[in-house]
Amino acid sequence: MINTIRVIISGRVQGVGYRAWAVENATHLGLGGWVRNRNDGSVEAVFSGEDAAIANMIDLCKTGPGAALVDSIETYTCKEEITGLFTAKPNVKI
Repeated sequence: MINTIRVIISGRVQGVGYRAWAVENATHLGLGGWVRNRNDGSVEAVFSGEDAAIANMIDLCKTGPGAALVDSIETYTCKEEITGLFTAKPNVKI
């Protein structure tokens, strides 16, 4: 079953290659969606795909790339319909 989940990842997650890491891992898992930095220092991502692949990606996000230090991950059900490849988006102001 295809689902879409929105996540907010907090901690030391900007300036450590988190977005590039997320693109690489999400693409490897066959997920669609996007990732972007937020002005509050967190990273926001939307993952769309099979439940198992999304669960695997969320587990990976708990650690992130080597220089990251993840404090928390919030997950939300998302009704956004995602098509195409997983991409990095520009930063967003919140």
